[in-house]
Amino acid sequence: MIPSDFLKSLFDAALEAADPFKAVPPYLPEKPKGRVVVVGAGKASARMAQAVEAQWGPCEGLVIVPHGASLPCEGIEIVEARHPVPDAAGVDAARRILVLVEELGPEDLALCLISGGGSALMSAPANGLTLNDKQLLNKLLLESGAAIDEMNVLRKHLSAIKGGRLAVAAAPAQILTLAISDVPGDSPSIIASGPTVPDASTVADALSIIERFSIDLPDHILDVLKGPDGETPNADHPAFTKAQTHIIAAPQASLEAAAAVAKRAGVTPIILGDAIEGEAREAGKVMAGIATQISRHGQPARGPAVLISGGETTVTVRAKPGKGGRCSEFLLGFALAAWDNRAISALACDTDGRDGSEHNAGAIWTTQTHAKATRDAAYTALANHDAYSFFEGIDGLVQTGPTHTNVNDFRAIFVETTDEN
Repeated sequence: MIPSDFLKSLFDAALEAADPFKAVPPYLPEKPKGRVVVVGAGKASARMAQAVEAQWGPCEGLVIVPHGASLPCEGIEIVEARHPVPDAAGVDAARRILVLVEELGPEDLALCLISGGGSALMSAPANGLTLNDKQLLNKLLLESGAAIDEMNVLRKHLSAIKGGRLAVAAAPAQILTLAISDVPGDSPSIIASGPTVPDASTVADALSIIERFSIDLPDHILDVLKGPDGETPNADHPAFTKAQTHIIAAPQASLEAAAAVAKRAGVTPIILGDAIEGEAREAGKVMAGIATQISRHGQPARGPAVLISGGETTVTVRAKPGKGGRCSEFLLGFALAAWDNRAISALACDTDGRDGSEHNAGAIWTTQTHAKATRDAAYTALANHDAYSFFEGIDGLVQTGPTHTNVNDFRAIFVETTDEN
């Protein structure tokens, strides 16, 4: 068995399990007789829109995707915008979405297609804020070390469309949201900052996060947050009485699909969880320790075995960042911790096909890439948040292009043998 081929086959299975074209149809009712408007945003939204039109025929609507992630639709307009930092295209498209749904009546339907990345792509600043303010907010959040749910609390309270406000705009129409989860716990209120679902967070929660992570927001942004429109609609708001939400794809199903491939190959799969969080490099170190325990002592299973996990780690920027993302930084931390064990290989990739600042899905670590690496180069790259350059130099990057789905990070660690100790 070639470890690199085996690990990539697991990733392929994870992606196939999260294909929106397969996930959308079971959740679509018969096309309503009233007006139907399809809106949404996220890395999977174009593929979701294609699936809708395959069932319902050409539809009216607009969805927002990252640059390079467009797919052709018959009626639904696909708009490209910047991610992870918002741009004018995303702001304009978000405002157009609000206008579209505000025209709907009680017999009409707003079908909302939501997936990861929607927070940045569908950006409508709250009254009193500008695009520059939203760009600054996103930059500070990405550098803060806050988890995705914490980031989205602030995004919701400083938006005209997130945190249930899209549902308020669409009322009294019926609202059906189909969401692909990229967040630990699969909470609809966190996916793309929950534009069509009630928000349980408060302004007080947002202020607590600002204090905890020392996020230096300008006074005028804080004034908007604390102002009369700062609070988001909660579950008591009448807009949600005609709203339904379904999670149609999530990380756990992708992990199980990868585990099934491993079993067929005679490898014991161990699913560690679909909601692994924490600092990326530290998570890599921990998982290297678990893999080493399998290799040396056959615990919690004898090799050959594969550790499979999902979730979203974070990267706290400690220096001027180089190139890379959380998957490649996870794998670099893992590689340093497992450096002397040649029986261990690993892959860490983002299921959207893009890890952080560059255009690779992630990276892979095997005996072949190890042979081209030096420990000093690895330590230097980790200190500079430059995992991309490190793995590029040892032919360890994994390139997929846009996958048109997003169920968060996928990690697989293959332990070939167990030592007889």
